[in-house]
Amino acid sequence: MFELKERGINMEELMEILNELRPDVDFENETALITDGILDSFDIVALVGELNDAFDIEIKPNNLVPDNFNSAKAMLKLINELQDE
Repeated sequence: MFELKERGINMEELMEILNELRPDVDFENETALITDGILDSFDIVALVGELNDAFDIEIKPNNLVPDNFNSAKAMLKLINELQDE
């Protein structure tokens, strides 16, 4: 499991949300969630709502690019950047 922790948000918290959304996906190892079509637009809509609520952030349309959602690590980076704004 990832041990990455930045600014109070750790990978474990994010993984819990991701695994509730799609328990069939290996979020720890997958690095092309969007590029390979593992997550679809419905998953992203649900995920954005969950992340916004859980981490008190606002993911805006300009943040909805594959690079921000292709891996759990990329999502954690986005969350931390938005919390710093």
